[in-house]
Amino acid sequence: MFEKQVEIGYLLDFYGELLTERRRALLDMYYNEDMSLSEISAALSITRQGARELIKKAGDELLQYEEKLGAARKFRVIESCAEKAEDLLSDGEVKELIRKIRQEIKS
Repeated sequence: MFEKQVEIGYLLDFYGELLTERRRALLDMYYNEDMSLSEISAALSITRQGARELIKKAGDELLQYEEKLGAARKFRVIESCAEKAEDLLSDGEVKELIRKIRQEIKS
């Protein structure tokens, strides 16, 4: 369960802009601000069950984006390879180049 929550939070960073403002805000409250369902339902004037269902639907939407696009997975692979390459290299210029590449990927 915890792993899925971390994954949804991670995918929110990648695909959050593709969600409606309401869904993005809802997931942000739940995953980033660590608000409870009761707190979210009060903030949005919906039922606790309504908040839970919207979180589930929005999370499923993010998982579908990742399944189709794979951007988060690709980013993880590139980041991991860049980190390993940086660790293996002793040339300062090459290390700096890899750091710049990693910064560009993140921005």
